[in-house]
Amino acid sequence: MPPLDDQELEAALRDADSPAWSVRAAAGRRLAMSDRIDEVTDVLHRLLLDARDTGVVQETAVALLEREDTIGLRCVLLARSHASETWTAAEIQATLDCDPAWMVTEGADRLIERYRALATDQDPGVRDEVQRLLARLRPRAEWARDSEPGPVSGT
Repeated sequence: MPPLDDQELEAALRDADSPAWSVRAAAGRRLAMSDRIDEVTDVLHRLLLDARDTGVVQETAVALLEREDTIGLRCVLLARSHASETWTAAEIQATLDCDPAWMVTEGADRLIERYRALATDQDPGVRDEVQRLLARLRPRAEWARDSEPGPVSGT
């Protein structure tokens, strides 16, 4: 996605306050892909915790993960740590769990590397989320061993 110019950034920030969920979701996607993400993290955080529609949460979280960088992942993890509504937390968790990067070894390795980098983040919420996610992962040697074909028992 090309960088947002000042007018496009202002429009996306305005759209983030729209009463229409689809407009807020589109704003979340545009802001998430912005090369000026540091300037809009507070708005992204608000969209990730949108109390009116989980569609906004999901669209914003997916766009942040599609960046395939640590800052996008950190935004999603921070929001997950602050989610007080069950459905919001569940939507963010589902987006993290269903990240397509998990489907290939290289992508999973990159995600785990980013998780490990964020394990020492300055924010305790991010650190706690990372530790929770890492604890759910089994070592590759363990799942590789479990997926190897074993002896076929005869009848």
